[in-house]
Amino acid sequence: MKFNTKVAFLAVLEWNSFLNNNVVNSFSTPTQFSSSSSSLSTRAFTSSQVNLPVHPPQVTSRKSRRRGLQLQMASSVASGTDDEEPLIESFGKGILRDYKARLPLYGSDIKDGLNTQCLAATLFLFFACLSPAVGFGGLFAVATDGAIGTIEMVSSTAACGFLYALFSAQPLTIIGSTGPVLAFVATLVQLAKKANLPFLPLYTWTGLWTSAILFLSSVTSASNMVKYLTRFTDEIFAVLISTIFVVEAASDIGGTFMSPASTFTKALLTLVIATVTYGTATTLKGLRNTVYFTKSVRNNISNFAPTIGVVLGSLLARKARLAHGAQALLPSLSIPTTFQSTSGRPWLVPLFDLPVWARWGALLPALMATVLLYLDQNITVRVVNNPSYKMEKGRRKGNILDGMHADMLVISICTFITSLIGFPWLVAATVRSISHVRALSKFDKDGKIQGTVEQRITGMSIHALIGSCVIFDKPRALLTQVPSPVLMGLFMYLGTSALPGNEMFERIVGLFKDKSLAKKEKWSSIPKKVVNGFTMLQVACLGAMFWVKSSPIGVLFPVIIALLAPLRFGLEKFGIVKKEYMDILDEE
Repeated sequence: MKFNTKVAFLAVLEWNSFLNNNVVNSFSTPTQFSSSSSSLSTRAFTSSQVNLPVHPPQVTSRKSRRRGLQLQMASSVASGTDDEEPLIESFGKGILRDYKARLPLYGSDIKDGLNTQCLAATLFLFFACLSPAVGFGGLFAVATDGAIGTIEMVSSTAACGFLYALFSAQPLTIIGSTGPVLAFVATLVQLAKKANLPFLPLYTWTGLWTSAILFLSSVTSASNMVKYLTRFTDEIFAVLISTIFVVEAASDIGGTFMSPASTFTKALLTLVIATVTYGTATTLKGLRNTVYFTKSVRNNISNFAPTIGVVLGSLLARKARLAHGAQALLPSLSIPTTFQSTSGRPWLVPLFDLPVWARWGALLPALMATVLLYLDQNITVRVVNNPSYKMEKGRRKGNILDGMHADMLVISICTFITSLIGFPWLVAATVRSISHVRALSKFDKDGKIQGTVEQRITGMSIHALIGSCVIFDKPRALLTQVPSPVLMGLFMYLGTSALPGNEMFERIVGLFKDKSLAKKEKWSSIPKKVVNGFTMLQVACLGAMFWVKSSPIGVLFPVIIALLAPLRFGLEKFGIVKKEYMDILDEE
């Protein structure tokens, strides 16, 4: 008989676990075990002599044993909470720890993504990622006078998103462009004009410096500083991004009623299509918590809810167009018809067209860009790593820093590449990432999250599909049939679906509830004025960040984010909120 070392090793592990769980636990105290150990070592014993319960052997499949062993090996790479790690570690230590914890599970990252729930998440997030890419591309074209446009944005989203899903330690994070990055690039354009410098070479050198600093932060584990951020900051940032999605969608819908280029019929049809898309997605998503149909049918319909909403809204718009002609013709998703740069420039930026002094001077704006990308990236990954999603792969219990250093390394490499070819810089996108995680969450019968499908297939598939829209004609032609109001409804869904579970949002809603009828929350034991004061302070911070984002000083947005941490600790240090109350309100 051929000796199988892998099976023998697993058998030894199981026998060791059997002894630990039964022999040791059969003694009431350590001294009792110690006093009995000598007799146990010199004679044979039976289960009755040591009160050892006899259990029938548990039959487990080799696949489940192997999966459990992989998780044990990955989790044993490092132990401890994020409080035990220093702010700065030796060269590459954090990256090595992240990859040692995650790489043993790479095979399961592929296998676990082959199911209908992941297919549903892919279809939903495909539209949810493509639409902002197209929208931001148009805004970049305006801000940069056509130097960077839609084709660059969509291409950057496809390529960098695929690489991130392939090599990151937390592949459920979705990267994309953000409003603060757009504001920074617009400021850089103005700086180039005032200094009489070519914009793209300045953009490239700024990006190269930024990628170098981000690389240094990744290899020195500088992301450990994020441990000083708390739920206070996470919640404000998450609600801000959700609010932006909802406000932008509502503004686009309302703008059709005010636009002289639109008729009342088109405006009304826009409102109807957006409402149908949003309402269908929201209603069907909640089907999981009802008693209709079988559990399997409910879950599948709930998983595909956003996609069904997009299809239904598109079909309704098509029917209206066929019935009423040009009067019901709505604007649709606009994607470049050919794969070439927006301005017709060569793909490689002539970085040496910038004077030597300006190459070194680009370090100054790069410092601000680094703060922006660093905070955007790490705050979003903190939100994704929230223990409420019950992720296990490559994770230590209670540690939210796992994976951040390897992910920052991937971001620094992507920033380097995109800077050389004049593509927009990408970073973790909060609402898209939260929507991705929630689309992959598993719920119990009470609607509570009991786990998450952790894999890489969805991230790679989403961005591969986006790339196909750039390269191939047929997918591009098909997507041009999707009306803009459908995407407005999808944006509304993205913003609102990311809010449940956010305690700041729950406390805001609680301000309008009848306390005698509302269910008890974990902060119910805290005086009402303390809870309301804490919540209103978060709302004030939210308002300030929203104003700064849209103001001429939007480039200072990351500074406002950075100030939230000392503000939170000041509340406790100066006794404005007692520590025992803060431990509840700001519990991780």
